[in-house]
Amino acid sequence: MLVALFPGQGSLKPAMGVPWLDHPAFVIVDEIASAAHMDVRSLLTTTPLETLVRTDHAQIATFALSLVIAKAYGIAADLAIGHSLGEYSALAYAGILSQDDAAGLVAARGRAMLAAAEETQGSMVAVLGADESTIQSAIIDLDTVVIANQNAPGQIVLAGSIEQLALLKEQARDRGLRKVMQLDVGGAFHSPLMGTAQRGLEEALASATFSDGSMQVIANIDATAHAGGDHWRDLLSRQLTGTVRFSDSVSALGSDARFVELGAGGVLAGLVRRITPDAVVSAVSIPEDLS
Repeated sequence: MLVALFPGQGSLKPAMGVPWLDHPAFVIVDEIASAAHMDVRSLLTTTPLETLVRTDHAQIATFALSLVIAKAYGIAADLAIGHSLGEYSALAYAGILSQDDAAGLVAARGRAMLAAAEETQGSMVAVLGADESTIQSAIIDLDTVVIANQNAPGQIVLAGSIEQLALLKEQARDRGLRKVMQLDVGGAFHSPLMGTAQRGLEEALASATFSDGSMQVIANIDATAHAGGDHWRDLLSRQLTGTVRFSDSVSALGSDARFVELGAGGVLAGLVRRITPDAVVSAVSIPEDLS
């Protein structure tokens, strides 16, 4: 069973689209730009890091490059998993969302998350070397802090208010945590602090069409494979304020699963190797990887 992996915005870097400029699949970028009403080509080629990392820019750029790479790869997988924003790439790859609908949703999601982040002043930290139950005990009295990303064993990301995350870092050892590392992000993504963004996203989701698709996609929110259909509106809405259960999603697959990451960076390929050390994993980030 071949599983296609689609990364989130944490995988991006400046000029990540440049190696693909001469590939026929790059035409997808202009199609996505038209649907999203954004200059995606510039984001992938010339935009500096300080502008590219703004969440609305980062999301559409990451989404577009993943679809370029998926088209260039050209091999149909049996199942797809996306990480956060990558779930929209996975749904487009699976044919559950059309490319235009997916691009419009990614653009709307990015704008809504940017606005919510500016309102709530939240952030995110990575906790290394601790299991989920230890972390839950460590944050029990911090009402804004939640598990945002369950990435891999010993690598869990928390989101919450800047003040409470600062307190957690200061008291980390007293709370039983060995290492808490600040992440350079613009908001408390995948937490209740994204509540206003969730409402904005739901308005956009209401007008999208969710088809049957050609394969199932494992949803972040419940680590369960789902076929196409209108239930994806609820799954995507809940994902915005809930935990991305990537580790559970990978662990639930059988030993015969093979993985290929389609997107910049190879971040998810690395996580899969930590989750399932014996897994067969590859990553396509640049045209040379296609061979």
